[in-house]
Amino acid sequence: MSDNLPAEDSVTSLPWPEQYQAMANQSKSPLLKAFYESGCVAPETPLSEVPMVAMDFETTGLDANQNSIVSIGLVPFTLDGIQLAGARHWIVRPKLPLHQTSITIHGITHSDIDKAPDLEEILEDLFACLSGRIPVVHYRNIERPFLDVALKWRLGEGIRFPVLDTMAIETHLHPDRQPTLWQRFMGKSPVSIRLADSRLRYGLPHYAAHNALIDAIATAELLQAQVLHHFSPQTAIGDLWL
Repeated sequence: MSDNLPAEDSVTSLPWPEQYQAMANQSKSPLLKAFYESGCVAPETPLSEVPMVAMDFETTGLDANQNSIVSIGLVPFTLDGIQLAGARHWIVRPKLPLHQTSITIHGITHSDIDKAPDLEEILEDLFACLSGRIPVVHYRNIERPFLDVALKWRLGEGIRFPVLDTMAIETHLHPDRQPTLWQRFMGKSPVSIRLADSRLRYGLPHYAAHNALIDAIATAELLQAQVLHHFSPQTAIGDLWL
C-alpha cells in the first residue's frame, strides 16, 4: 500500500460514508471505485429516505472460503414499496462442483449451471443494482462475506458495505428466544428467527424457500413489517445497520 493511503484498520473505524470515500480512493477496480463513489447515506438519515436493495444468495455451502455462490436475487425497495420491475435473478456457475446436499436445498442442478455465466460476467449488472442503495439481508454472514471472497478471486480486491440484517433485528427483539429447561418442561418452545418463521409473526404470507429472488422479496417485506411494528420511518439508519 502506498504511503498516501490510509491503513485498513483506520478506514474501518470511520463512519460508513467516510469509509466509502476512502475506499473509492484506494480501489483499483473501476467497478468497485464507481460503487464507492456512488456514496452511502449518512447514519442520521431516516429509514423513510433510504433507498434499499434486498439481497439473497444461494450457495454450495456456508463457508465463503470453501463454497461458492450459485444464484443471486436482488429487489430494490423503500419503506413505501417494493419495485418488482427492478428485481433481478441470476444463476451463476460456481468455481467448485455442486454437492448433492446443496442441490437438495436450493434445487439448482448441474444442468442449470452448465451454461450459466461466471459471476464476473454479471458484475456490471449486479453493481448497477447495488450502487447507491443499502443492502438488506437475512443473516449477514452469507451475502457480505461470499461477495467479498468472490470479488477477491475475480477483481483482486474485496468489498465492504453496511447491511440491514432482518435476522439480527429478530435476535434483538427476542433475546430470550431459547427457553430454559424448566420452560421447555412447561411446554414453551424456542422462538425461531429463520426467515419463514419470522415472517409468520407479522402475518406475512408463506413463500417457498431457497429461491434467491423469492427470499430477497421475502426479506424486503420482513424489514417493512419490522419497522412498522417495532421502529419508526424516522428511525435513523445508523441505529440499525451493521
